[in-house]
Amino acid sequence: MTDLFPAPAPVPPMAEALRPRSLDEFVGQQHLLGPGKPLRLAFDSGKPHSMILWGPPGVGKTTLARLMADAFDAQFIALSAVFSGVKDIKDAVRRAEEALATSGKRTILFVDEVHRFNKAQQDAFLPFVERGLLTFVGATTENPSFEVIGALLSRTSVYVLKSLSEAELGELFDRAAREVLSGLAFDARARDRVIGLADGDARRLLNLLELIQTAAAPAGASKIDGEWVQNAVARNLRRFDKGGDAFYDQISALHKSVRGSNPDASLYWLARMLDGGADPLYIGRRMVRMAVEDVRARCASRSTLARPMSAWGALKASSRSRKPRSISRARRNRTPCTTRIIRRGNSSRKTIPAPFPRICATRPRS
Repeated sequence: MTDLFPAPAPVPPMAEALRPRSLDEFVGQQHLLGPGKPLRLAFDSGKPHSMILWGPPGVGKTTLARLMADAFDAQFIALSAVFSGVKDIKDAVRRAEEALATSGKRTILFVDEVHRFNKAQQDAFLPFVERGLLTFVGATTENPSFEVIGALLSRTSVYVLKSLSEAELGELFDRAAREVLSGLAFDARARDRVIGLADGDARRLLNLLELIQTAAAPAGASKIDGEWVQNAVARNLRRFDKGGDAFYDQISALHKSVRGSNPDASLYWLARMLDGGADPLYIGRRMVRMAVEDVRARCASRSTLARPMSAWGALKASSRSRKPRSISRARRNRTPCTTRIIRRGNSSRKTIPAPFPRICATRPRS
Protein backbone atom coordinates (compact mmCIF):
# COMPACT_ATOMS: atom_id res chain seq x y z
CA MET A 1 0.00 0.00 0.00
CA THR A 2 1.38 3.42 -1.00
CA ASP A 3 1.79 5.97 1.76
CA LEU A 4 -0.31 9.04 0.96
CA PHE A 5 1.94 11.25 3.03
CA PRO A 6 5.51 9.98 2.56
CA ALA A 7 8.17 11.40 4.82
CA PRO A 8 10.47 13.83 3.04
CA ALA A 9 13.80 12.23 2.09
CA PRO A 10 16.97 14.08 3.08
CA VAL A 11 19.06 15.55 0.28
CA PRO A 12 22.45 13.81 0.34
CA PRO A 13 25.52 16.05 0.46
CA MET A 14 27.88 16.13 -2.50
CA ALA A 15 30.30 13.73 -0.81
CA GLU A 16 27.54 11.10 -0.62
CA ALA A 17 26.14 11.82 -4.07
CA LEU A 18 29.58 11.31 -5.64
CA ARG A 19 30.47 8.22 -3.64
CA PRO A 20 32.03 5.68 -6.06
CA ARG A 21 29.65 2.99 -7.28
CA SER A 22 32.38 0.76 -8.71
CA LEU A 23 36.05 0.08 -8.15
CA ASP A 24 36.92 1.90 -11.37
CA GLU A 25 35.54 5.14 -9.91
CA PHE A 26 37.55 4.79 -6.71
CA VAL A 27 40.36 7.34 -6.39
CA GLY A 28 43.57 6.60 -4.46
CA GLN A 29 44.99 3.67 -2.47
CA GLN A 30 46.82 2.19 -5.43
CA HIS A 31 49.22 0.46 -3.03
CA LEU A 32 46.21 -1.72 -2.08
CA LEU A 33 44.05 -1.65 -5.23
CA GLY A 34 46.65 -1.64 -8.00
CA PRO A 35 47.26 -4.75 -10.14
CA GLY A 36 48.57 -7.59 -8.00
CA LYS A 37 47.95 -5.72 -4.72
CA PRO A 38 46.14 -7.30 -1.74
CA LEU A 39 42.68 -5.78 -2.02
CA ARG A 40 42.63 -6.02 -5.80
CA LEU A 41 43.38 -9.74 -5.52
CA ALA A 42 40.54 -10.10 -3.00
CA PHE A 43 38.11 -8.37 -5.37
CA ASP A 44 39.24 -10.44 -8.35
CA SER A 45 39.02 -13.74 -6.46
CA GLY A 46 35.51 -13.08 -5.18
CA LYS A 47 36.49 -14.35 -1.74
CA PRO A 48 36.21 -11.70 0.97
CA HIS A 49 38.23 -11.89 4.17
CA SER A 50 38.03 -10.08 7.48
CA MET A 51 40.11 -6.93 7.69
CA ILE A 52 40.70 -3.66 9.48
CA LEU A 53 41.08 -0.50 7.39
CA TRP A 54 43.29 1.99 9.19
CA GLY A 55 43.70 5.50 7.89
CA PRO A 56 42.79 9.17 8.32
CA PRO A 57 39.29 10.47 7.61
CA GLY A 58 38.13 10.86 4.03
CA VAL A 59 40.33 8.27 2.33
CA GLY A 60 37.65 5.72 1.37
CA LYS A 61 37.28 3.23 4.23
CA THR A 62 33.48 3.14 4.20
CA THR A 63 33.35 3.23 0.40
CA LEU A 64 35.68 0.24 0.14
CA ALA A 65 33.48 -1.77 2.51
CA ARG A 66 30.36 -0.98 0.45
CA LEU A 67 32.12 -1.87 -2.80
CA MET A 68 33.12 -5.21 -1.28
CA ALA A 69 29.51 -6.04 -0.47
CA ASP A 70 28.47 -5.25 -4.06
CA ALA A 71 31.38 -7.13 -5.63
CA PHE A 72 30.86 -10.24 -3.49
CA ASP A 73 27.03 -10.15 -3.65
CA ALA A 74 26.91 -10.14 0.12
CA GLN A 75 24.51 -8.68 2.63
CA PHE A 76 25.94 -5.43 4.01
CA ILE A 77 25.34 -4.47 7.64
CA ALA A 78 26.85 -1.26 8.98
CA LEU A 79 27.35 -0.48 12.64
CA SER A 80 28.85 2.55 14.31
CA ALA A 81 30.80 1.88 17.48
CA VAL A 82 29.64 5.27 18.76
CA PHE A 83 25.97 4.24 18.92
CA SER A 84 26.07 0.43 18.96
CA GLY A 85 26.55 -2.18 21.66
CA VAL A 86 26.46 -5.95 22.20
CA LYS A 87 22.70 -5.98 21.52
CA ASP A 88 23.29 -4.55 18.03
CA ILE A 89 26.04 -7.10 17.40
CA LYS A 90 23.66 -9.94 18.32
CA ASP A 91 21.02 -8.51 16.00
CA ALA A 92 23.57 -8.40 13.15
CA VAL A 93 24.46 -12.04 13.83
CA ARG A 94 20.77 -13.02 13.68
CA ARG A 95 20.37 -11.23 10.33
CA ALA A 96 23.51 -12.94 9.00
CA GLU A 97 22.17 -16.37 9.98
CA GLU A 98 18.83 -15.62 8.31
CA ALA A 99 20.49 -14.43 5.09
CA LEU A 100 22.68 -17.53 4.95
CA ALA A 101 19.73 -19.86 5.58
CA THR A 102 17.28 -18.26 3.14
CA SER A 103 19.44 -17.06 0.24
CA GLY A 104 22.92 -18.48 0.90
CA LYS A 105 24.35 -14.96 0.97
CA ARG A 106 27.36 -14.11 3.04
CA THR A 107 27.31 -11.07 5.30
CA ILE A 108 29.85 -8.27 5.49
CA LEU A 109 29.64 -6.52 8.84
CA PHE A 110 31.16 -3.05 8.65
CA VAL A 111 32.03 -1.45 11.99
CA ASP A 112 32.94 2.23 11.80
CA GLU A 113 35.19 3.66 14.51
CA VAL A 114 35.87 0.16 15.79
CA HIS A 115 38.49 1.50 18.22
CA ARG A 116 35.63 2.95 20.30
CA PHE A 117 34.36 -0.53 21.23
CA ASN A 118 35.62 -1.78 24.59
CA LYS A 119 37.23 -5.19 25.10
CA ALA A 120 33.95 -6.97 25.94
CA GLN A 121 32.24 -5.60 22.84
CA GLN A 122 35.16 -6.58 20.60
CA ASP A 123 35.16 -10.07 22.15
CA ALA A 124 31.55 -10.49 20.98
CA PHE A 125 32.72 -10.67 17.33
CA LEU A 126 35.25 -13.45 17.83
CA PRO A 127 33.15 -16.67 17.59
CA PHE A 128 31.25 -15.47 14.51
CA VAL A 129 34.36 -14.24 12.69
CA GLU A 130 36.04 -17.52 13.61
CA ARG A 131 33.15 -19.56 12.11
CA GLY A 132 33.05 -17.44 8.97
CA LEU A 133 29.46 -16.38 9.56
CA LEU A 134 30.56 -12.73 9.45
CA THR A 135 33.18 -11.13 7.26
CA PHE A 136 34.35 -8.42 9.60
CA VAL A 137 35.47 -5.08 8.14
CA GLY A 138 36.47 -2.53 10.74
CA ALA A 139 37.41 1.09 10.07
CA THR A 140 39.57 3.11 12.42
CA THR A 141 41.58 6.29 12.48
CA GLU A 142 43.67 5.07 15.42
CA ASN A 143 46.50 2.54 15.52
CA PRO A 144 44.85 -0.92 15.79
CA SER A 145 47.84 -2.21 17.76
CA PHE A 146 46.77 0.07 20.61
CA GLU A 147 42.98 0.08 20.25
CA VAL A 148 41.94 -3.39 18.98
CA ILE A 149 42.29 -6.56 21.06
CA GLY A 150 44.91 -9.09 19.98
CA ALA A 151 42.39 -11.90 19.43
CA LEU A 152 40.52 -9.83 16.84
CA LEU A 153 43.75 -8.65 15.20
CA SER A 154 44.85 -12.27 14.76
CA ARG A 155 41.65 -13.00 12.81
CA THR A 156 41.90 -9.99 10.50
CA SER A 157 44.32 -8.39 8.07
CA VAL A 158 45.25 -4.77 8.75
CA TYR A 159 45.50 -2.46 5.73
CA VAL A 160 46.87 1.07 6.02
CA LEU A 161 45.11 3.65 3.86
CA LYS A 162 46.98 6.82 2.93
CA SER A 163 45.86 10.42 2.51
CA LEU A 164 45.11 11.31 -1.08
CA SER A 165 47.87 13.02 -3.05
CA GLU A 166 47.37 16.34 -4.82
CA ALA A 167 47.09 14.52 -8.15
CA GLU A 168 44.38 12.21 -6.77
CA LEU A 169 42.48 15.13 -5.25
CA GLY A 170 42.79 16.90 -8.60
CA GLU A 171 41.19 13.91 -10.30
CA LEU A 172 38.31 14.02 -7.81
CA PHE A 173 38.01 17.80 -8.26
CA ASP A 174 37.73 17.44 -12.04
CA ARG A 175 35.06 14.77 -11.68
CA ALA A 176 32.98 16.95 -9.34
CA ALA A 177 33.38 19.98 -11.62
CA ARG A 178 32.28 17.92 -14.58
CA GLU A 179 29.27 16.20 -12.98
CA VAL A 180 27.77 18.64 -10.49
CA LEU A 181 29.54 22.00 -10.90
CA SER A 182 29.09 22.53 -14.61
CA GLY A 183 27.89 26.12 -14.04
CA LEU A 184 31.09 27.19 -12.27
CA ALA A 185 34.50 27.83 -13.86
CA PHE A 186 37.52 27.54 -11.56
CA ASP A 187 40.84 29.07 -12.52
CA ALA A 188 44.13 27.29 -11.76
CA ARG A 189 44.75 29.22 -8.55
CA ALA A 190 41.27 28.47 -7.20
CA ARG A 191 41.70 24.79 -8.03
CA ASP A 192 45.06 24.64 -6.26
CA ARG A 193 43.65 26.52 -3.27
CA VAL A 194 40.74 24.10 -2.81
CA ILE A 195 43.03 21.09 -3.17
CA GLY A 196 45.43 22.56 -0.60
CA LEU A 197 42.63 23.22 1.87
CA ALA A 198 41.43 19.62 1.51
CA ASP A 199 44.70 18.40 3.04
CA GLY A 200 44.48 14.89 1.57
CA ASP A 201 40.83 14.39 2.60
CA ALA A 202 38.42 13.56 -0.24
CA ARG A 203 35.33 14.29 1.84
CA ARG A 204 36.68 17.66 2.87
CA LEU A 205 37.38 18.51 -0.77
CA LEU A 206 33.81 17.75 -1.82
CA ASN A 207 32.39 19.61 1.18
CA LEU A 208 34.46 22.65 0.24
CA LEU A 209 33.18 22.50 -3.34
CA GLU A 210 29.61 22.23 -2.08
CA LEU A 211 30.17 25.23 0.17
CA ILE A 212 31.54 27.22 -2.77
CA GLN A 213 28.60 26.19 -4.92
CA THR A 214 26.16 27.31 -2.23
CA ALA A 215 27.93 30.66 -1.78
CA ALA A 216 28.16 31.30 -5.51
CA ALA A 217 24.43 30.83 -6.19
CA PRO A 218 23.06 33.96 -4.41
CA ALA A 219 26.06 36.03 -5.55
CA GLY A 220 25.52 35.06 -9.16
CA ALA A 221 29.19 34.13 -9.52
CA SER A 222 30.19 31.84 -12.36
CA LYS A 223 33.96 32.40 -12.44
CA ILE A 224 35.79 31.35 -9.29
CA ASP A 225 39.33 32.56 -8.63
CA GLY A 226 41.71 32.01 -5.74
CA GLU A 227 40.72 35.20 -3.91
CA TRP A 228 37.03 34.28 -4.14
CA VAL A 229 37.78 30.87 -2.60
CA GLN A 230 39.81 32.50 0.18
CA ASN A 231 36.93 34.84 1.07
CA ALA A 232 34.17 32.23 0.81
CA VAL A 233 35.81 29.45 2.79
CA ALA A 234 36.42 29.69 6.52
CA ARG A 235 39.91 29.06 7.83
CA ASN A 236 40.58 25.33 7.76
CA LEU A 237 42.91 23.77 10.28
CA ARG A 238 45.40 21.18 9.16
CA ARG A 239 44.72 17.55 9.97
CA PHE A 240 45.86 17.16 13.56
CA ASP A 241 44.73 15.49 16.75
CA LYS A 242 45.81 15.91 20.33
CA GLY A 243 47.51 12.70 21.38
CA GLY A 244 46.39 10.64 18.36
CA ASP A 245 48.28 9.08 15.49
CA ALA A 246 48.53 12.28 13.43
CA PHE A 247 50.08 14.01 16.44
CA TYR A 248 52.79 11.39 16.91
CA ASP A 249 53.40 11.07 13.16
CA GLN A 250 54.11 14.77 12.88
CA ILE A 251 56.31 15.13 15.96
CA SER A 252 58.24 12.10 14.70
CA ALA A 253 58.61 13.80 11.32
CA LEU A 254 59.96 16.93 13.04
CA HIS A 255 62.49 14.84 14.98
CA LYS A 256 63.64 13.01 11.85
CA SER A 257 63.95 16.24 9.86
CA VAL A 258 66.27 17.71 12.50
CA ARG A 259 68.21 14.46 12.74
CA GLY A 260 68.52 14.37 8.95
CA SER A 261 69.90 17.94 8.86
CA ASN A 262 67.02 19.26 6.73
CA PRO A 263 66.13 22.80 7.90
CA ASP A 264 63.35 23.30 5.33
CA ALA A 265 61.53 20.15 6.40
CA SER A 266 62.08 20.98 10.09
CA LEU A 267 60.45 24.38 9.72
CA TYR A 268 57.64 22.86 7.63
CA TRP A 269 56.67 20.31 10.30
CA LEU A 270 57.09 22.90 13.04
CA ALA A 271 54.74 25.32 11.25
CA ARG A 272 52.27 22.55 10.42
CA MET A 273 51.98 21.45 14.05
CA LEU A 274 51.56 25.01 15.29
CA ASP A 275 48.98 25.68 12.58
CA GLY A 276 47.10 22.55 13.63
CA GLY A 277 46.90 23.70 17.25
CA ALA A 278 49.80 21.91 18.96
CA ASP A 279 50.84 23.30 22.35
CA PRO A 280 54.00 25.38 21.70
CA LEU A 281 55.32 24.47 25.16
CA TYR A 282 55.23 20.80 24.18
CA ILE A 283 57.18 21.54 21.01
CA GLY A 284 59.63 23.59 23.10
CA ARG A 285 60.28 20.59 25.34
CA ARG A 286 60.75 18.43 22.25
CA MET A 287 63.31 20.87 20.89
CA VAL A 288 65.27 20.56 24.12
CA ARG A 289 65.30 16.78 23.61
CA MET A 290 66.43 17.23 20.01
CA ALA A 291 69.28 19.45 21.17
CA VAL A 292 70.43 16.81 23.66
CA GLU A 293 69.81 13.61 21.68
CA ASP A 294 70.40 14.65 18.06
CA VAL A 295 72.36 17.88 17.75
CA ARG A 296 74.63 17.77 20.80
CA ALA A 297 75.69 14.22 19.96
CA ARG A 298 77.34 15.64 16.82
CA CYS A 299 78.33 19.08 18.08
CA ALA A 300 80.10 19.95 21.32
CA SER A 301 79.14 23.66 21.30
CA ARG A 302 77.85 24.96 24.63
CA SER A 303 75.11 26.99 23.00
CA THR A 304 73.52 23.90 21.44
CA LEU A 305 71.40 23.31 24.54
CA ALA A 306 71.32 26.90 25.76
CA ARG A 307 69.34 28.23 22.80
CA PRO A 308 66.34 25.87 23.01
CA MET A 309 66.33 26.20 26.79
CA SER A 310 66.19 29.99 26.44
CA ALA A 311 63.39 29.71 23.87
CA TRP A 312 61.42 27.37 26.13
CA GLY A 313 61.82 29.80 29.04
CA ALA A 314 60.67 32.64 26.82
CA LEU A 315 57.59 30.64 25.85
CA LYS A 316 56.58 30.17 29.47
CA ALA A 317 57.03 33.86 30.25
CA SER A 318 55.59 35.41 27.09
CA SER A 319 52.08 35.69 25.74
CA ARG A 320 50.62 32.99 23.49
CA SER A 321 50.83 35.19 20.39
CA ARG A 322 54.62 35.30 20.73
CA LYS A 323 55.16 31.59 21.26
CA PRO A 324 55.45 30.37 17.65
CA ARG A 325 57.88 33.20 16.84
CA SER A 326 60.16 32.27 19.76
CA ILE A 327 60.30 28.65 18.63
CA SER A 328 61.07 29.47 15.01
CA ARG A 329 63.81 31.86 16.11
CA ALA A 330 65.39 29.13 18.20
CA ARG A 331 65.20 26.81 15.21
CA ARG A 332 66.85 29.37 12.90
CA ASN A 333 69.55 30.56 15.32
CA ARG A 334 72.00 27.71 14.91
CA THR A 335 75.54 27.57 16.17
CA PRO A 336 78.40 27.53 13.63
CA CYS A 337 78.87 23.83 14.29
CA THR A 338 75.23 22.90 13.62
CA THR A 339 75.20 25.10 10.52
CA ARG A 340 78.11 23.12 9.11
CA ILE A 341 76.33 19.85 9.89
CA ILE A 342 73.14 21.01 8.16
CA ARG A 343 75.00 22.30 5.12
CA ARG A 344 76.86 19.01 4.72
CA GLY A 345 73.76 16.90 5.14
CA ASN A 346 71.50 19.16 3.11
CA SER A 347 73.41 19.24 -0.16
CA SER A 348 70.99 16.85 -1.89
CA ARG A 349 67.78 17.85 -0.08
CA LYS A 350 65.85 20.47 -2.00
CA THR A 351 62.22 19.49 -1.32
CA ILE A 352 60.13 19.01 1.79
CA PRO A 353 59.57 15.29 2.40
CA ALA A 354 56.15 13.71 2.57
CA PRO A 355 54.83 12.67 6.02
CA PHE A 356 56.92 9.92 7.52
CA PRO A 357 55.30 6.46 7.68
CA ARG A 358 54.39 4.92 10.96
CA ILE A 359 57.51 2.86 11.49
CA CYS A 360 57.45 2.40 15.24
CA ALA A 361 54.87 0.62 17.36
CA THR A 362 55.43 2.75 20.46
CA ARG A 363 54.58 6.35 20.97
CA PRO A 364 57.29 8.78 22.12
CA ARG A 365 57.09 9.92 25.66
CA SER A 366 56.57 13.55 26.45
